[in-house]
Amino acid sequence: MADMRAFRDEVSGWAAGGPGGPASELAVRLGVRTAVLLEGPSDFAAVEALAAQRGRDLAAEGVCVMPMGGAMSVGRYAGLLGPPGLGLRLAGLCDEGEQRFYDRGLTRARASRRDIFVCVTDLEDELIRALGTARVEEIVEAEGDLRPWQTFLHQPAQHGRPRHRQLRRFLGTKKGRKIRYGRLLVEALGPEQTPAPLDELLASL
Repeated sequence: MADMRAFRDEVSGWAAGGPGGPASELAVRLGVRTAVLLEGPSDFAAVEALAAQRGRDLAAEGVCVMPMGGAMSVGRYAGLLGPPGLGLRLAGLCDEGEQRFYDRGLTRARASRRDIFVCVTDLEDELIRALGTARVEEIVEAEGDLRPWQTFLHQPAQHGRPRHRQLRRFLGTKKGRKIRYGRLLVEALGPEQTPAPLDELLASL
């Protein structure tokens, strides 16, 4: 049975220059109505984790959460999925420094920018500030990453840096770590701790 993962795969292939027919057919079969354009897999993990935490099945609701492999791809994906292509409603989450790519890409695709939510610095920074550095360090220790974290702190470049910046940098030092912690930090959030951009994105879907 077709599922949303198959649709994402077809859209990725289409964005890379493949045919669009299979993605179009799957969109109809799955009842896809909204595409959430995300920069990468760590954002995807966070959005999926928050939806699960709140008892939402986005795929069943016709929402495709789409990691694009970088903000510079947003124009391509917006063109394929938005008004010029499949005609889906577009939403998204982006880093402050990448907002210009979203603005430009959605404008070119004649799509609304209303449901694009912007993280100050990035989503990892938002989550660390929401939880507090002490709680994030507890999670790092619980995940068995205490030793690499301590080794990281002894690097000369980290001396004197604010703790939240050290944690944010640490999450990006090993392949797959940002993805894993994107999910873990969201799962640790209390009811009133969800960063506004992430909370507002889910509420808009």
